[in-house]
Amino acid sequence: MMAGPSLMGSLNYFDHNATAPMNQVARESWLDAVERYPGNPSSLHRIGTRADKALEDARLVLANRLGCSPLDLVWTSGATESNNMVWYHIGQTLSADAEVWVSEMEHPCSMESATRWLGNHIKWIPSNGDGLVDLDWLKAQLRHGKPHLVCIMAANNETGCLQPWESVRTWCQEQGIAFFCDASQWVGRLPVSGLGACDWVSACAHKFGGPKGVGFLKCPSKGRLDAFILGGPQEMNRRAGTENVPGILSMVASLEAREKEINEESIQQRLNIQQEFEALLQSVFPNIRILGKNVNRLWNTTSVIMPEVDCRIRWVVKLDKEAFAVSTGSACSSGKEKTSHVLASMGLSASEAGRVLRFSSGWDTSLNTWNALSVALQDVFQKITHSERGS
Repeated sequence: MMAGPSLMGSLNYFDHNATAPMNQVARESWLDAVERYPGNPSSLHRIGTRADKALEDARLVLANRLGCSPLDLVWTSGATESNNMVWYHIGQTLSADAEVWVSEMEHPCSMESATRWLGNHIKWIPSNGDGLVDLDWLKAQLRHGKPHLVCIMAANNETGCLQPWESVRTWCQEQGIAFFCDASQWVGRLPVSGLGACDWVSACAHKFGGPKGVGFLKCPSKGRLDAFILGGPQEMNRRAGTENVPGILSMVASLEAREKEINEESIQQRLNIQQEFEALLQSVFPNIRILGKNVNRLWNTTSVIMPEVDCRIRWVVKLDKEAFAVSTGSACSSGKEKTSHVLASMGLSASEAGRVLRFSSGWDTSLNTWNALSVALQDVFQKITHSERGS
């Protein structure tokens, strides 16, 4: 069956925080690996050992970027699996009286897994109205005792707010506390150098233009890892299952390409575009609120509480008809879905959370495309308000 035409050419895509389209470097690397390395990396014949060699070369490239030993890296199917691996391991090794402190803004795959394996051992780190973890809370708690581990993501997926993971990591190292950082939204957008100093780091390829279904976990250099997936000796007995060689090579190639683009100038250029769009948007909609406006955010992410309209009308659907793909912050309060825990932690009401739209761009998204989004938002708002008056 022939595949249908691609939608990406006709859409203005602003949902990169969910999935970034596969870039040319990643695509070419994947196709090349499929042809050159068809064997199972665990096989002892030449086809297998060549695949294994390619995996180890990729592991070394990634380790050099992160600043860790290649032995610390485990290939996984993505950040969800990586996060589950961490919490399963901690759950198997944690002493009966130990605590683990986890940011209340973590991705659901981390929060739910931590709750499943650690239960009452968790103490949730609160956040403030700007979308950052509460450092004063951390300082105060550390005066009364130390946790076994602290978990804070690098950048929030809903708001783009950059968390103070580097300073918290330093505190943890000084106190002898393990530190876990989900860097899924950071990797491929900001420099990865320094992440290797964290005890645990998770990330996935499809957030930065690599293929879906592949990621990695950086583990502590010392100690064993209790395997979450059993049934084989792969990844030094840390993760059973035949490695996805084309996916892994494609992921590392994509990251290498992104890292070459990341510098102060390129980041500032995109921050300027973000600021121009937000200023334009606020001139059109004076009463909107940009989440995390007063703190450092990812250059690609703008999360906005839009004007109050009939909750039954979906901004996302109407913008899609205008050829703009965006994401909603949470379901409307009258719906069946719960309000986003991230937005709730920032003090948003259910009504406010139901009006949040997230716009997340890519490296090649131009100011003209951002401006076109602003125009589309005005058009959709006019159609919504006209519809409400006529009902």
